[in-house]
Amino acid sequence: MYLKFAWRYFKAKKSTNAINIISWVTAGVIAFSTLCQVLVLSVFNGFEDLVKSLYSNFYADVKVVPAKGKTFVMTQAQLNAIHKMPGVSGTSVDAEEKALLQSGEQQTVVLLKGVDSNYYQVSGVPHKMYHGAFNVGTIDNPKLILGAGIENALGIQSDRNLFPVTVFLPKKTNSSSPDPLSALSEGNATTSGSFAIQQDFDNKYVITNLAFMKQQMNYQPDEYSALEISLSNPDQSEEFAKTLHRKLGDQFKALTKYQQNASLYNSMRLEKWFIYAVLTLILIIAAFNMVGALTMLVLEKRKDISVLQSLGADGALIKKIFLSEGILLAVVGAGTGIILALVIAFLQMKFHLIKLIGNSFLIDYFPVKLVVTDFILVALTSLVIAFCASWFPARKASQQMFNLKA
Repeated sequence: MYLKFAWRYFKAKKSTNAINIISWVTAGVIAFSTLCQVLVLSVFNGFEDLVKSLYSNFYADVKVVPAKGKTFVMTQAQLNAIHKMPGVSGTSVDAEEKALLQSGEQQTVVLLKGVDSNYYQVSGVPHKMYHGAFNVGTIDNPKLILGAGIENALGIQSDRNLFPVTVFLPKKTNSSSPDPLSALSEGNATTSGSFAIQQDFDNKYVITNLAFMKQQMNYQPDEYSALEISLSNPDQSEEFAKTLHRKLGDQFKALTKYQQNASLYNSMRLEKWFIYAVLTLILIIAAFNMVGALTMLVLEKRKDISVLQSLGADGALIKKIFLSEGILLAVVGAGTGIILALVIAFLQMKFHLIKLIGNSFLIDYFPVKLVVTDFILVALTSLVIAFCASWFPARKASQQMFNLKA
């Protein structure tokens, strides 16, 4: 019954026009806030999905690295045992180290990654070639796959460069020679192509063959920097990583894609929820308008409340009526905002109406991804704030005794 009273009060014309104005302004602010919240969360979801797809082209589902130091030793029998574990679709070992590349007078520092012949099973880099073909060569004829940014830094086009690139790498040595150059290896390699994924990789990484890297750095036959694993079901990577860690022991760490890029994903989520919190402040400001509108409504409906009290209505019923009035304002406002957000989001997904400024990203429009939990969160936030804002005037109304003669 209290819902009927609340609905009648909500749609009825008030004697004081200011109450109508404040009520609709409150609903409008709630609608605007929920619209912004849904759109911002959806855009962040879109960017997060885009970044994850870009990073998944470079990072394997699970990566095994040493718990301490830069390298570990793993026998072929151990590698075969991991490859035969349930859910594993591919494995690849690699060696990674900072190197200096020199082409003519141009020099640049890179992360040089030596990969084996199974690398295509765990990485999407071979399918993201910008120039040339994915060919890392052999130990006697090493070839380099440059990131697109490295290619520009060296001033060459990798698939047409006829001159060798000099590679300087630190090598493992027990020599006590005072000459610092004795700790560096120098080798020549040709370029066979370049890849383009994302600036973080394109400006940093160069890929070559594992045997060349190990030779230059004086690695042992079974010594590696990492073991990369692809899974038939990537959604089970966290569970698989825990199982693998128990199998290998504490001298190894098994990292999922999220753990390999924890700082990136954490910062993205922090930014997302910070913006959500800022937009929630707009709802809280709207709550002050709601308190004013309901307080004025209570004063206007004094005779109605007195009639209800004379008919036996208790304070709880009166409180429910005005609480419901505030929640109705929130439902109308939040519902309108969510519907408008859905319309704008679908238009953006279909027509890419809102463009990104500049040409520094892979796409030229704001990506959008709709997630049901975001809608539930925004709606609940509006309802909770509306409930809290309605509580004070509803409680006051339930505690006061009004007189029909007033």
